Amino acid sequence: MDDIDPDLDGKDRNFVTALARGLEILRCFRRDDLTLTNSDFSERTGLPKATISRLTHTLCELDYLVADTRVGTYRLSAGVLRLGFSRLAAMEMRDRAKHEMHGLRMDGPNPFLTVALGEQHRTEVIYLATDCSNEGVTLLMRVGSRLPLFHSAIGKAILAVTPQERVEQIFGFARLDGEEVEVEARAHYEIAVQEYGEKGFCTGYGNWRSDVNGIAVPVHSLSDGRVYGLNIGGPSYRVKPKQLEKVYAERLVRVAQALSLN
Repeated sequence: MDDIDPDLDGKDRNFVTALARGLEILRCFRRDDLTLTNSDFSERTGLPKATISRLTHTLCELDYLVADTRVGTYRLSAGVLRLGFSRLAAMEMRDRAKHEMHGLRMDGPNPFLTVALGEQHRTEVIYLATDCSNEGVTLLMRVGSRLPLFHSAIGKAILAVTPQERVEQIFGFARLDGEEVEVEARAHYEIAVQEYGEKGFCTGYGNWRSDVNGIAVPVHSLSDGRVYGLNIGGPSYRVKPKQLEKVYAERLVRVAQALSLN
């Protein structure tokens, strides 16, 4: 299915469809994909193979894809990595958060916790920084890990304070997967807003994964107006909701407030 919002594609005069389609090609690669064919791109985007061929040729010329002409496959080039690492390197919030995240994880009775900082992208949250437990049994998450925006504590925390105009745009991304997905997304959004208003943080007890518990709060960047999410959690049989809320919630809020003031 084509992931390009038809409303944007057909009504926004400033929307560059060719650029959007090129980016969709790059987004086709999933965690375990080393190479993809034009047929794979066509199947995952819904675009005709003739259009796909022009797009992959252009991306190869720009050094974002590398073609293996012997077997007709493509892989991501170092050019894509350069874009990603440049983005991370420019992120002052990520650098400032590392020390605070480590302190938050270490300053408490539970050695099985993981702390992470993430940012919203479409209907996901992408981890920008993590501080993981060194215990043998833990929730091991890495930079680049993706969580569902509407079903995770960190996603809910971001949504709860996101400006309404931006939230509507996010609902548009959800709509691409079906009207029922958008309806569900709106319901989860209402829950997130209510929970954050009542508690000052958002919870995720088995929502994202049945074996994971976590809580999260938003972090505001004063320099560029971005909203990040900061969470703390771990395996559900080692990390209980009561401890998260009674012991760690206040500390999590303090760290988020400190990061938001700078």
